[in-house]
Amino acid sequence: MKLFFIALQFLTILPVKIKANIKPEDFGRSLAFFPVVGMLLGLFSCSALFLFSFLPHMAAVAIVLTVSVISTGAIHLDGFADTCDGLCGSKTKDRALEIMRDSHAGAMGVIGIVTLLILKFAFLFSLPREDLWKFLILAPIFSRWVQVLACFTSDYARQEGKAKYFVEFSGKREIFIATLFTLAAFFLLMRVEGLILCLAAALPVYLSINFINKKIDGMTGDTIGAVSELAEVFVLFFGLIIAGINIW
Repeated sequence: MKLFFIALQFLTILPVKIKANIKPEDFGRSLAFFPVVGMLLGLFSCSALFLFSFLPHMAAVAIVLTVSVISTGAIHLDGFADTCDGLCGSKTKDRALEIMRDSHAGAMGVIGIVTLLILKFAFLFSLPREDLWKFLILAPIFSRWVQVLACFTSDYARQEGKAKYFVEFSGKREIFIATLFTLAAFFLLMRVEGLILCLAAALPVYLSINFINKKIDGMTGDTIGAVSELAEVFVLFFGLIIAGINIW
């Protein structure tokens, strides 16, 4: 349970206290539970959707989106903003990392967050109401799996940092378990179409990870958060396409 609680503590605002001694490798091993925590976050968002279902749909979706941001402490949104500032504000690795280290949000970071939230809201609002709960669960599962993928396929771009041990100690076991859980969730909720959705969303995510790796020679906590946010957008986007052409 220690590994699960590490994932829960890192990915949510829940006041989790871990009494057992934590070794550096435990952070990497906890990656196996990231999609599970993503599922819990999704169920929390679903609860908000059902709780406020008496409101006009637009208002309910706005509340759900707000809940999803609050439940994570906006940690990944912050990383997305820093990544936008760093990658758009510099052509060199060292300068990009320096900009991302700055706690102040620049113009590109603000524009990035606003654009991201608008896209999320538009896609959530446009998805079929009767199936929205499925995407509220699948999107955070997929985005946390993407964090595992980013850690497993990358080096750590800094000498030190919060995400260092996640990247350095990620292994085949963690990516296998996380992938198996994620594929199972997509299949159970959407059958074969879910697997198609997962594959479609994985391609642009992989390209994004590859782009960042080439840009700064690895990943940081900020960029892991950034690709996680993009992952949710891609799931909602391709889910909307699938729903629009009545595949499922």
